[in-house]
Amino acid sequence: MAQFTLNVNGQSRTVDAAPDTPLLWVLRDHLGLVGTKFGCGIGQCGACTVHFNGTAMRSCQLPVSKLGTAAITTIEGLAADASHPLQRAWCELDVPQCGYCQAGQIMSASALLAHTPQPSDDDIDSAMAGNLCRCATYLRIRAGIHRAAELASTGKEAVK
Repeated sequence: MAQFTLNVNGQSRTVDAAPDTPLLWVLRDHLGLVGTKFGCGIGQCGACTVHFNGTAMRSCQLPVSKLGTAAITTIEGLAADASHPLQRAWCELDVPQCGYCQAGQIMSASALLAHTPQPSDDDIDSAMAGNLCRCATYLRIRAGIHRAAELASTGKEAVK
């Protein structure tokens, strides 16, 4: 075991973990941030997506020893009061069906919107290609991203 100080959702957090422990399990088991989900464990489904210095990354593939001082943002860190444009759009349009993959979907979508505030369908399809949804709500996910872009542009809210 080793001690690591992480920057998670804007807060400094210290954990004791084996250096090869994936960030996913540090978030869930050590920090109690259970919004990030385990899906496949091999970085292919996107359920465990978080932001690593603003870039969407699979937390099941990031060993805690490789994080350094990187800023980690989880679904809990977007907006605790559900005011983030993606969270509002998801609720407004009833995007999720079972909901299991949605935290990862939202985290990938927020990284997209941070770099491409008015994405095309092709931009969305490309950015979201690695996020799987067993319920196949892909059309609602795309509509939710477009709606969030609208909310962010009309509400003058920055998508982080």
